[in-house]
Amino acid sequence: MRILTVGAGAIGGYFGGRLLEKGEDVTFLVREKRKQQLVQDGLSVESIHGNMKIANPKTVTAGEKAEEFDVILLSTKAYHLQGAIEDIRTYVSEKTVILPLLNGIAHMDALTEAFGEEKVLGGLCFIETTLDENGKVIQTSPVHDFVFGERSGEKTERILKLQQAFSGTKANFRLSDHIEQEMWHKYLFISTLSGVTSLFRSPIGPIREQGYGLATVKEVLKEASAVMRSIGAPLAEGIEEAQVQKVNEIGYEMKSSLQRDMEKQQPIEADHFFGYLLEKAKDLSLEAPVIAAVYSNLKVYEKNSL
Repeated sequence: MRILTVGAGAIGGYFGGRLLEKGEDVTFLVREKRKQQLVQDGLSVESIHGNMKIANPKTVTAGEKAEEFDVILLSTKAYHLQGAIEDIRTYVSEKTVILPLLNGIAHMDALTEAFGEEKVLGGLCFIETTLDENGKVIQTSPVHDFVFGERSGEKTERILKLQQAFSGTKANFRLSDHIEQEMWHKYLFISTLSGVTSLFRSPIGPIREQGYGLATVKEVLKEASAVMRSIGAPLAEGIEEAQVQKVNEIGYEMKSSLQRDMEKQQPIEADHFFGYLLEKAKDLSLEAPVIAAVYSNLKVYEKNSL
């Protein structure tokens, strides 16, 4: 199976590297600067699950000719999505499927509009990883999960072939029968965690210790799940209580990736996470004042910092 991974950064570099380590046929779609870095230094991953160094992995740059690919793994940030869509058009053939790992849901509409419903699978990942100043992938968390599946939940021939290609790696690739529900559950959790940590400018520990802080966590969950349920998202019964418990259990110093991006004065996914929810709430005449406060905080950051 020929696999194209869009980018060789923190997520694409890690999971693409694990597949290469196993022996799969992986090519990275990268910009010229990253291509030269990979040619010179190889793909280097430092991980608690085992380090790896892959010399001169296969790469293409946008527009460069390549053989057909069976699957395209897409793990860009939301603000790079439209550019990535244009970059991969050249490599999408009749047999190609696209497997996105972005947080949120709005990207699914953009991808299906660009390539058609049948081309786009469901996917998500749970991993704490970053790219250092030298281009090395640093992965520090015990969790390194890659979850995928047909959005219908069917065990199709193509999804079973993917499962076979993904099996036997040192990362946890898992086929899901309910990928859409899992994507919505992650969206709910990430929106809550990134919303409150960016609003309070704090790791989650001090927030949940403060009475009004924990109340804010619960209110974001309440507002976000109300919007999601109103537009037909397949949220499980009791997911709000389960996610409050999860927030209470995660590490004291845990920060969201959105908050870390703000600390580095980098672009953020405000519209993808919260603008999307507020747009749906407005269409349904639903009130979501805490999410609106989170969104306003992020838009002020964008105006002042970017």
